[in-house]
Amino acid sequence: MKLKRILGLLVFALLTIACKNNKETKDTKIVDTVQHDTKHKDNDLHWSYSGETGPEHWAEFEKGSSCGGTSQSPINIIKIDATLDPNLKPLELNYTANTKIHDVTNNGHSIQFNFEEGDYLFFNTEKYVLKQFHFHEAAEHTINGVRYPIEIHLVHVNQKGEILVIGIMAEEGINSEPFTFLESYLPLIVNEKKIVDAPFNMASILPDNKAFYTYSGSLTTPPCSENVTWIVLKEPITISEVQLKELQKLMPKNNYRNEQPLNGRVVKMTN
Repeated sequence: MKLKRILGLLVFALLTIACKNNKETKDTKIVDTVQHDTKHKDNDLHWSYSGETGPEHWAEFEKGSSCGGTSQSPINIIKIDATLDPNLKPLELNYTANTKIHDVTNNGHSIQFNFEEGDYLFFNTEKYVLKQFHFHEAAEHTINGVRYPIEIHLVHVNQKGEILVIGIMAEEGINSEPFTFLESYLPLIVNEKKIVDAPFNMASILPDNKAFYTYSGSLTTPPCSENVTWIVLKEPITISEVQLKELQKLMPKNNYRNEQPLNGRVVKMTN
C-alpha cells in the first residue's frame, strides 16, 4: 500500500514537471519570434541587410519562413488612400513609470531593450503585453513616400501569441530626456547584453498626438511571420542630432527592409 502511494506521488511529480516544461517551451518560442530572431547551424547563411543575405534574398534561403508572403511589412502608407474608420477606438495604453527594463542587448541587427512584465495595451478588446522595443535606421515604414531617420518598434504579444507592433517615427529636433536615459547604457558591442533593472515609463517616449494608421502585416525580419497587427503613429517624436548619430553609430547601416507590396490590403486610420 505504501509502495503504491509512493509510486502515485512519483507519477504525479513527473507529470507536473512535463506540463511545466511544455509551457516554458511554448513561451520560449513566442519570445524567440517576438525578438525577431531565428536559429541557424554554423554552416547556414544568416540574414543581413545587404549583399547575398540581404532582404531581397530572405525568401530564398530562410526556408520555412513567410518572407515571400503576400501580407508583408513594411509598407508605404499613403494618407489619401487610407480609410478613416470611425469604429477605431483610441489606443488604451497602460504604460506606467514602475515597469522595469530588464536588459539591453545588441543582437547584431538592432539595439533592443527587453521589459519585465507590467506594461500593456488594449486594441480591439484584446490585451497585448509589451515585451521589448528596438530601433531601425532609417525608418522601415514610409509615409507618403517620406522615410524618417529612425523608427522605433514597440513589440507586444497577447495570450494567444499574436503580435502587435507600434511603429514610432523619430526625426531630428530637440533633445529627448528618455533617450538620454536609454543611451546611458550604450554603447554595446555585437551580442553584448547589459542588465538594466531600472524602471522606465514607456509613455514618456510617445508623441502627444496618438492618432494612428493600422493594417495587417508581418514581422519585418525573418521569419517574417504574418498576421501581425501594425499600429503606425502619425506624429513623429524628436531626438537631438547627437542622440541620432549615437544610435546610427551602434547599428548596422540601413538596418531596414524595403517597402513591400500592399496586395489589396486596407490601411485604416484615426483622426
